[in-house]
Amino acid sequence: MQNFKMYAPCLFGVEGILADELKRLGAEQVQAQNGRVCFSGSLQTLAAANLGLRTAERVLIEVGSFTATTFTELFDGVKALPWQRYLTKTDSFPVTGYSISSQLHSLPDCQAIIKKAVVESLRGAYGGDWFEESGPTKKIRFSIQKNRVTVGIDTSGAGLHKRGYREHSATAPIKETLAAALCYLTGIYPDTQLYDPFCGSGTLLIEAAMIAKNIAPGLRRTFAAERFGEPFAKAFATQRAACLAAVKTGVEFHAFGSDILPEAVALTQKNARLAGVGELVTATVADVSSFRPPQGRFALLCNPPYGERLLDIRAAEELYKSMGKLFVPGKGHKYFIITADEDFEKCFGRPADKRRKLYNGMLKCQFYMYFRA
Repeated sequence: MQNFKMYAPCLFGVEGILADELKRLGAEQVQAQNGRVCFSGSLQTLAAANLGLRTAERVLIEVGSFTATTFTELFDGVKALPWQRYLTKTDSFPVTGYSISSQLHSLPDCQAIIKKAVVESLRGAYGGDWFEESGPTKKIRFSIQKNRVTVGIDTSGAGLHKRGYREHSATAPIKETLAAALCYLTGIYPDTQLYDPFCGSGTLLIEAAMIAKNIAPGLRRTFAAERFGEPFAKAFATQRAACLAAVKTGVEFHAFGSDILPEAVALTQKNARLAGVGELVTATVADVSSFRPPQGRFALLCNPPYGERLLDIRAAEELYKSMGKLFVPGKGHKYFIITADEDFEKCFGRPADKRRKLYNGMLKCQFYMYFRA
């Protein structure tokens, strides 16, 4: 059985969570790095990772890695890689990527040089002077970080945050992959009662409900690697069937959301139905001021408006003060809040029991956790 060396990019701060996901999937040689997690496994692992990972941005087959500070070193390094193992004579292979803190920073030049180097490598393997690129698309993605070049083949296609349930969203939505990471940090179980008083289009509630029901995030979409050939298509079919069989029924989990905008509440309900968790999510039109801690155990997870997003700074601070009065400690009461506002704890009125730095895209945020009575 063919084994692949792979890697999955992720948002900064999520690497450990993603590594745990990969270990649960049975991936081998799992190693968390800055902004990605490397691992190895079979075709089945590749398919399972695409279908089942909640916090990864995509899954790539690593073709090779080397150091380059000149365009000549870049060309020679790429040309020396075993491209014939991954590309046929007819495959289409567009090139894209990025460079951070490296001497090679012109992306158009890097793209052109990598493309030329791959063509030269394939000429040596297959002969001929022209490649039609009329077959399946196998996008080559490169990253250059501190002069270290990594080149891979994208197996996901559209980013893995695209689950297929969010056709439309409310203003400034949280990314699905980050929402899933927050749910893991919150602790979602089949009997969890979850609240979000700023639900927007429902992403936090829906990701939590999908975890509770064990619905794989990739069940409602397709992947680039499904078109790489029959072995890949078979692996995805096998893993898709396994994911469907693993969906839980009869869970006691329920998510309650509210928002001041009726259109946001309608979006939450629509998106929940599309995600297959409509029966687990209830959304109502209400202001956060109407929130009262329910009886018994519950978790509140939210992404409140903040200055750089929806409210001016002063209005956001007033909101945080009111939240501090409403979100009162109690036995079995847990509150989890993500915001980019560095002064949140001061406005909220008490320090978090624990906090964690995360990134919502390129925006640095803090995840504040309150769980002590």
